[in-house]
Amino acid sequence: MARSRTPKFDASEVITNEIIRIIERGVLPWRKPWTAGGSSRPLRVGGEPYQGVNNFLLTMRTVMAGHSSPFWMTLPQANALDAKVRKGEKSSVVVYYGQSRKDAGGDEHDRSDGDDHSEEARIFRFQKSYRVFNACQIEGLPDSFYPDPEPVPEHPPSEPIPHMQAFFDAIDITTVFTGTEAYYLPPVDKVYMPSITRFQDPRSFYGVWAHELAHATKAPHRLNRDFGFSKFGNTSYAREEIVAELTSVFLGQTLGFTAHTLEMNAAYLHNWLRVLRSDKGAIFRHAADAQRACDYLIARSEMGRAGRSAEAA
Repeated sequence: MARSRTPKFDASEVITNEIIRIIERGVLPWRKPWTAGGSSRPLRVGGEPYQGVNNFLLTMRTVMAGHSSPFWMTLPQANALDAKVRKGEKSSVVVYYGQSRKDAGGDEHDRSDGDDHSEEARIFRFQKSYRVFNACQIEGLPDSFYPDPEPVPEHPPSEPIPHMQAFFDAIDITTVFTGTEAYYLPPVDKVYMPSITRFQDPRSFYGVWAHELAHATKAPHRLNRDFGFSKFGNTSYAREEIVAELTSVFLGQTLGFTAHTLEMNAAYLHNWLRVLRSDKGAIFRHAADAQRACDYLIARSEMGRAGRSAEAA
């Protein structure tokens, strides 16, 4: 009698299905303003912030579970700190990427070994998954894993927030403030935004601005991101919307706002569902696209402010 095989664990499918179930409820939990223990980003056991898709996933899970600690760790890492995961707690799946080199003879080498003399060597990229727990699911950790929350700053309605305004003003992408709609127009390479006075919460203004600047990073002379012919509602359009949303999430973690769009409706949610249901690898690639866009905008802002300081000196 043949034994039935246990299906191989597919992290991409499990994670994508998790996100689909959440969006089907009509919510985008990563938009909720939050900090855990004073950090706006999930942190590894050593204090390094997660990036890309793992940042997105653990941000979402922190919000949904109501965790008050930003720290996440594996079971062995908890045990090494003489701590233990509480009985019944569920882990969260995250992923990491690596690459190996296989030469013509079939031997595999780690990419970091520096042995690249074979012209016939080929690089293979791989994804692996592992499981982590939030510090709030663990007993016996040092108090440093449960830092006190910082007060959420209040900002006057419809007025600029100085550090956010300075950040966006320094980016060398033209923004025109006019009308009631927000969009990026590729033929003229300009972002169009409503005035901040149209926003009761100025953080929403910066969330929308980040979203539109994210679209501008796709230009050929910037990050050259192209998902094919795009028109409202098609799959290419939906993919670009996911990248812009996640870019706004990541940038907002740095500056103190949350992702925001002027329209939040069933059609917007359908953009996500259309892509995720048809491509279990999409969220991983588009989170990487968004991380690149976020890093690009941060670099351009820093360059712009450095140039202004040099001129003033």
